[in-house]
Amino acid sequence: MISSYVSLRRTGKNLKGLCPFHSEKTPSFTVFPDTKSFYCFGCQASGDVISFVMRMENLDYVEAVKSLATRFNLPLPDDGFDDSAAKLRMRVLSANREAAKFFNSQLYKPENKRALDYFLKRGLTKKTITHFGLGYAPDSWDSLRNHLHSLGYNDRELILANLAVKGKKGGCYDSFRNRVMFPILDLRGNVVAFGGRVMDDSKPKYINTSDTPVYKKGEGVFALNFAKNAPEVDGRKRLILVEGYMDAIALHQAGIPHAIACLGTAFTPDQANLLSRYADELYVCYDNDGAGRNAVNKALPILRKTGLKIKVVLMEGGKDADEIVRSSGKEAFLAMLNRANNEIEYKLKTELEKHNTATDDGRVKYLAAAAEILAGANPIEKEIYASRLADEFGVSKDAIMTQVKAASFRQFRKRQTERKKELDTASKKTFEDKSNPEMKDNLEAAKAEETLIASLMRNPDFYRQLKDEFSPDDFVTEFNRRVIKYLIELIDGGYSTDLSMFTQDFTPQELDTIGRIAMKAGNLANTLKECRDCIAVIKKTQPPGDSDVRNMSDDEFRKAIENMK
Repeated sequence: MISSYVSLRRTGKNLKGLCPFHSEKTPSFTVFPDTKSFYCFGCQASGDVISFVMRMENLDYVEAVKSLATRFNLPLPDDGFDDSAAKLRMRVLSANREAAKFFNSQLYKPENKRALDYFLKRGLTKKTITHFGLGYAPDSWDSLRNHLHSLGYNDRELILANLAVKGKKGGCYDSFRNRVMFPILDLRGNVVAFGGRVMDDSKPKYINTSDTPVYKKGEGVFALNFAKNAPEVDGRKRLILVEGYMDAIALHQAGIPHAIACLGTAFTPDQANLLSRYADELYVCYDNDGAGRNAVNKALPILRKTGLKIKVVLMEGGKDADEIVRSSGKEAFLAMLNRANNEIEYKLKTELEKHNTATDDGRVKYLAAAAEILAGANPIEKEIYASRLADEFGVSKDAIMTQVKAASFRQFRKRQTERKKELDTASKKTFEDKSNPEMKDNLEAAKAEETLIASLMRNPDFYRQLKDEFSPDDFVTEFNRRVIKYLIELIDGGYSTDLSMFTQDFTPQELDTIGRIAMKAGNLANTLKECRDCIAVIKKTQPPGDSDVRNMSDDEFRKAIENMK
């Protein structure tokens, strides 16, 4: 199941791959078939197949169970689930679907001819309009609201879906008005959001759906539901990243089905991780203007961490992909892809445009800037590009390499300084845990609690011999107290103590912490003596009772407080 999302390789009895939840080049995501669980040694994400689907598909527990049951044709229990959140999500998705149908139908009404003409004048065929479900939001305050009310949706559901906005004087009104509409679909084909564009030069040019129960802005990718199934090119899975909806649509219509667009110019690690699951190589085709180039420079460091082969296309013959493919055609655009640059070549070319290399001063400044670029390259790249620059500008390769070495040293020192700051910050947060915020103030007790939990998860039979020696109420930190109570209930009920048993009653973030705790068992003695040592530490850390405090001297009280700290 997990292998349908992550490329896994067997290492011994376990499986490893690149973590889908954070950017990494060395696999640290591990699947344990014996316990039917996963754990990332990089970001500490952990859980079972249900929590994995919850994270990957942005589902709650019940929805994830239903999704898995549907996928594997398994029966679902008739009751026993609190599916109120799942039902709300389904209502939001259903409202979005009906809204998309409404917007599309409005496009073909005579009074809205201007909206249809907008798409047709941009070169789109009616087949493409239907394929992407494009539409129009009428110039009205409540046309969509009234339509969805007639279908049984209420204002609360419409506001949660961001299809309507709450008014200052009560009631609500349509979020999108007098705009052509672009539905945004998730990988399963659900309409999760919309982008609305004006048909003139008024501002704001675009309005996009805000975060909702089914959509997070920093995670969405337009047209990936189509592009993920595009054919391979030369045996490699390819994606073409463009800026706007129309750019992606124009490329698809031209017969280039690998195009996707990120929603807004701020590219995020979540989007990069998502793309890395569906591609081997990514061509960045942002607009040929200052904003587009700034966006490329911001996206490259994020993409570099994914392990994708990155190529940057210098857009020629137009401002953006839409304009280029309409004016020059498919073959010209594909030829431009073939001339794409790797990151170093792209940076050298864009830097060259800033300098007048016809003058000595311009050449000196450009070569100094080029040395800074090459400083971050690998040794082979440094050799190749230094030789190329030497030939091009008539200077010795040794002179360029000297500057590159100096730049490398400066960058190394800068990284050292930044790393020290990171370590200083990290050392202050080493024992901070969002699931267990009390840990940092009760470190000794919390570590003992975690060791006892890990031991009992690995050796549940120990509990029969230890249950008279401690109580969950002895635990100092509230989170660990909740975990041990839940664990004892599993043991008393004769259930498995695998991580998967915690999925329904703990959040994904809490599961990460429980997974981290469970992983400790592999490095423990897993003996009764070790458990009893932990119980002694936990009980030692208990705050003294009132009668004890009254009988303490000032020195004894101070020592007790210091021990607690």
